[in-house]
Amino acid sequence: MELIRLSERVWYSMFEEERDRPCLGYIKGDRWSLAVDAGHSAAHVREFYEALEKEGLPLPALTAITHWHWDHAFGMHSIAGLSAANVRTNQYLMDFADLVRTEGVQKFFDLDPSIRKEYASGEPVVIVPADIVFDDRLDLDLGGVTAQLSTCISPHTDDSTLVFVPEEKVLFVGDSIGGVFPSWEKDPEKAEALLRTLMAYDAEQILHGHGLAFSREELPGILADEA
Repeated sequence: MELIRLSERVWYSMFEEERDRPCLGYIKGDRWSLAVDAGHSAAHVREFYEALEKEGLPLPALTAITHWHWDHAFGMHSIAGLSAANVRTNQYLMDFADLVRTEGVQKFFDLDPSIRKEYASGEPVVIVPADIVFDDRLDLDLGGVTAQLSTCISPHTDDSTLVFVPEEKVLFVGDSIGGVFPSWEKDPEKAEALLRTLMAYDAEQILHGHGLAFSREELPGILADEA
């Protein structure tokens, strides 16, 4: 896995289509560092941390979760430090953990072929709740740089969290600009509400979960086209 440097203090790992692994973000503070999303599995986390160590970057003290979907959150049990998620995301994680316990892991594997590929080695599926749960917003001072976690309306899920780094003018949007799984249909009213929210940020670079960084000017077209 290779890290891409987006700005002075921000890096991210590239997404992977085969196992539906999203980009994982990293923000380096003077006192501590923040990761954005926990990845698909413990193996995904391990590869991310190996890439951080290769770059001489400390492991994150906190990992912010953009939404509950497995490819962004099911590596939470193996992260360094603590995790933070909004209250709705946390409830979805607990509900899905109960579903797997009562109905078995095969129900999870049947959702998509990429999940079966991620867990092909037989690694256990472990779903845990967040250590820190917030309602609408959580502001973090990392030392020399801040991260603003805010919930938003999204056509992808109803538990989306944005992560904005104002000093770097970088905005992590998770999968919020996409349509709903598995049809990928996009509610136009929610998409329009999200566009207004995202355009209000003073962001020069925007990174979504399964794509390359793009500019604020490109946002309307990308939001209209992205599944």
